[in-house]
Parts: sequence; structure tokens; C-alpha cells
Amino acid sequence: MFLTISTTGTRERPATDLGFLLHKHPDNAQAFSTSYGTAHVLYPEASAERCTAALLLEVDPVALVRRGKKNNTADAALAQYVNDRPYAASSLLAVALSTVFSSALRGVCKARPERAEEPLPLRVEVPALPARGGPDLVRKLFEPLGWAVEVERVGLDDRFPEWGESRYVRLVLEGELRLAQALRHLYVLLPVLDDAKHYWVSADEVDKLLRAGEGWLADHPEQRLITSRYLSRRWSLTRQAMQRLELVRLADADDTDVEEIDNAVDESTDTEEKPVPLAVRRREAILDALRDSGAARVLDLGCGQGQLVQELLKDVRFTEIVGLDVSVRALTIAARRLRLERMGERQAARVQLVQGSLAYTDKRLKGYDAAVLSEVIEHLDLPRLPALEYAVFGSARPRTVLVTTPNVEYNVRWETLPAGHVRHGDHRFEWTREEFRTWAERVAGRHGYDVRYVPVGPDDPEVGPPTQMAVFTVRETAEKEAAA
Repeated sequence: MFLTISTTGTRERPATDLGFLLHKHPDNAQAFSTSYGTAHVLYPEASAERCTAALLLEVDPVALVRRGKKNNTADAALAQYVNDRPYAASSLLAVALSTVFSSALRGVCKARPERAEEPLPLRVEVPALPARGGPDLVRKLFEPLGWAVEVERVGLDDRFPEWGESRYVRLVLEGELRLAQALRHLYVLLPVLDDAKHYWVSADEVDKLLRAGEGWLADHPEQRLITSRYLSRRWSLTRQAMQRLELVRLADADDTDVEEIDNAVDESTDTEEKPVPLAVRRREAILDALRDSGAARVLDLGCGQGQLVQELLKDVRFTEIVGLDVSVRALTIAARRLRLERMGERQAARVQLVQGSLAYTDKRLKGYDAAVLSEVIEHLDLPRLPALEYAVFGSARPRTVLVTTPNVEYNVRWETLPAGHVRHGDHRFEWTREEFRTWAERVAGRHGYDVRYVPVGPDDPEVGPPTQMAVFTVRETAEKEAAA
């Protein structure tokens, strides 16, 4: 992928100031590692009269397949490796822009602050750009922003004109804009024209869009199309972004702050305390118990979509975290939630997601300080529970085991839960407090653990808490015997 940014100047205001604004010296060719290859910055020309900075992104197709989104189409096996990603501008190039020119994107330049604030005569060239919508859409997106647009369709093959035109265009933009504005336009509109992204689009993409779109997106005539495509047509995120953009537009019209417009709730008089969700209370109780145990290496058995793993990563005392689940789909969602593909090397070294079943012993689970079974046991058929008991308490044998499960007695307090129904369609059983304690005492006695019980959620004097938690701790004598 290739993109150039050029400007002109005079001896008094030389074009080579572009190097200061981009924070990249014109005399040096520099390379930057990215998750998907290497980004090169070089200057084909650099004089007082004219200066051109080029960004060349060499994409590693194998890294793109390993770290990118899964392709489930019929031609996936070939399409993952044979595609336009190494050649045509896309979200890969947009991410490289934001990584390599991050300070310029924010308009920060300590060496030439006055130049960062003033419009420059800019020329941007992109030799190959996917444009779903053709040249007309390219003009609709860039011309309202002050660009003079020169766009030319690229044929599929000059030797075979009967094959027709491709979806690619050669794009040249010219205009007088601040460099930061130009980079923000490209950062947003390159993936919009491609109508695809190489990574999973999550809620934080809304904030990225609003930051890059500050000062121009709220009033753009194609605002809805830009927002929808940038957010991969995810309706909930698009609606959220559109609402926030409307607030920005109203604030600009009234010459006031967004906070003054978005004042439907007066927080100074809103004294009603919102209830904390039970899932949050459960994770808080688990984290407190793990901290009390002194555990550093933790197993989340039946980790699901990774909510607990995400909370564990926030606490540096947990140095190694393994999330295990039988569902590959759940692990894929967990990886997206944790943003493993964008996680720093040191943080990534702390976490591992593995596929496995608790119905079988697994050598990978041995030697850990603590294991968590949060809302897991009730998803097993009762005849299969002894296999889980031995796999965790007998074979893996962590020093501490935390088990949470619903308290069926509390179900009468759920107004929306019909009488006699369990809380989730996949629950095979739900135990009373006595049934849970009978099971826990039997398991603890058989495998050499002590056990205590912790209520999770409001502890109703009649029916108890909504969730019951057992904290198993290896007895010292049992631990010595096991070691011997």
C-alpha cells in the first residue's frame, strides 16, 4: 500500500517544514513494525520549494490471516491469502497512518506550532484505492471537506478492456488544509470507501470516529453513510455515534458545550442509587476472594466470553491468567473482548485462552494457585459432575478453588421468572443452599480441602443470597501428602 503527501513552500516558509509536522526527518528513511507488517516513511523529494512524504506499508499476508478477522466464506481457504490487502489502501493503511503519524494526527508540533495551526497547500495521492460506490462517492465524501478531487477508475486489465472497470480508483486530492485535518479525513474515509475493516469493530470505535471526525463529520452531508460504513454497519454503534454527532451539531449551533446540551439528567439532584448487576457483584466477590488467597496464577475454568479474565488483567498481582472453555465461539468472542490482537507484548504474556473440557483431566491445568468455576457446574448433567470434580480437585489441584452457582431458593424473588423455571435454559439443575453445601462438603472431604461459604448479592433473611459461593482451600496436611 502506498500514499504520498506533498506540499510547496518558499525559502522563508520552506516546504521541508512538513518533516517537522510529521515528526519524521526528510533525510532519513524510517521503518516501523506493525501487527500486520512494516510501515516505511521516506521522502522522494525534499527542498524548500516542494516536499513529498511517502508512506509505504508492506503487509505480511500470514500475519494478517493469523491476527485478523475470520473469513467463513466458501472460498475462505484461498481468499485469506490471495486478496488485495497488500496492495490497495484500506483500514490497514489507516491504522498505519494513525500509528506512524500519531502526533501529526493530533495537530501537535512543538518545533513548528504555528505551522501546525495554519493551512498548507497539500496534495495527497493514493495509487490504488478500493471505492465501493465508484468515483461519484469519492467526490461526495471529499469535496465537501474542501478538497479538489481527481479520481480515475482503474481497469481490470488494459489488455482485455472487455473485462470492464475494477472497483479500484487512483485518487489525487488537492487543497489548503491543516495537515492534521487532512490526516483525519484519510484515517476515516479510506476504510469507509473500502467498506471493510481488517479487525473486529467494538464500542471503542465510536470514540475513535468522533475524535477523528471532530470539526467536520457532524456537518458532512454523507454523515450517515460514513458513520455506518466506518462502524462496519453495526446498527447499535451507528445509532450511538449519530446521537453524539447530533449533540455536537446542536452545541455548535448554540455556541455552547456539549455537556450543556446533554443535560436531560441533572446528576446533582439524581440521588437514587442504581442497583449493581448481579454479574458485577459476582465478579467483585471472586476478585476479593482471590486477593485474600494471595493467588498470582489463576485459572478461569468455563471462562465464557472473558468478562472475568478482563477484570483479572486489570490487577497486576495476577501474573498469569488462563481462560479455558469448551466453546471455540466463546473463546473467539473473549479474544475480541480482550483485544488480544492489539494487546501490548507484556500484557499479552499474562493471559492465555485455551480450548478444553472439564470432563477430562488436563495436564495444562496443573500447578496453578487458584481456579474459578463461576456459574459452571449447573450447566453439567449431574452424572457428569464427578468427572469435573476429579479433573479440578483431584488432578489439577490448585491451592484455592472458587465455585459459584445460583441459589434456587432466591428464584421466588425474581418477578419475571415463572414458578418452577430455572434462570437459564441451559441449566441442568439449580441447588438450594443445603444441597450446595452437602455437595461442597463431600468434595472437600474426598480431596483434602477445607471449605467456607460466601453470600453474593443481597442476603435475604428468608431465602438467602441470589448466588452462593464456596471457597475451597487445600488442607496443609493434604498438600504435604500430595507433594510426598
